[in-house]
Formats: sequence, C-alpha cells, structure tokens
Amino acid sequence: MTRHDGLDVAGLQRRLAEFAQARGWEPYHTSKNLAVALSVEAAELVEIFQWLTPEESARVMEDREKAHRVRDEVADVLAYLLQFCEVLGVDALSALSDKIDRNETRFPVK
Repeated sequence: MTRHDGLDVAGLQRRLAEFAQARGWEPYHTSKNLAVALSVEAAELVEIFQWLTPEESARVMEDREKAHRVRDEVADVLAYLLQFCEVLGVDALSALSDKIDRNETRFPVK
C-alpha cells in the first residue's frame, strides 16, 4: 500500500468540505443523500468485478483501464464515507478501531 505523507482523515474531510462549499453543494450533503451516494459508488466498484472469474479479479490491477476505474471508485467510496462521517460527527478511525476490538472478542482465535 502506498503511503502519502501529510495526508490525514481530518485534512481530507476539510478538502472535501471546501470543495462542496465552493460549489454550493452543502444543502445536498445530508446524511441520507451521502449514504445513498456511498451505496451507488460501492455498487460501481462491484460492477467492475461483476462477471470476472476469481482468477481475473485477482489480476484486475494488472489491466491499466480497470486499475484506473478501481482506484477512482475506491476514491469515490472513501470520499462519500468521509463526508458522511463529517456530517454525522463520526470519527471513522475510532469507529473502526472499536469495531475491531468487538470482533476480536466475538471471534476469538481458537
């Protein structure tokens, strides 16, 4: 996984908010609308893999066009998720950490 120094969740949320504000999109960025948009973008990511065999899906990033589409859809999913979290005041990293903690208890190593 590539790391990008200087990038953080709060900074990305700020950039997304500034982008939306500059275009007057804030009235449309309700929790409901963002949840719907997140679902649509996740479906677009799924669509890339819809008819691929397991072997083809494992090699999807070797195809430049498909790799570009995957990266774009991942970015869209993450953008809407971060905006959704911003609107509702959810700390995404804390929520994930808490969920992992609960899953470690629910599904202990045998």
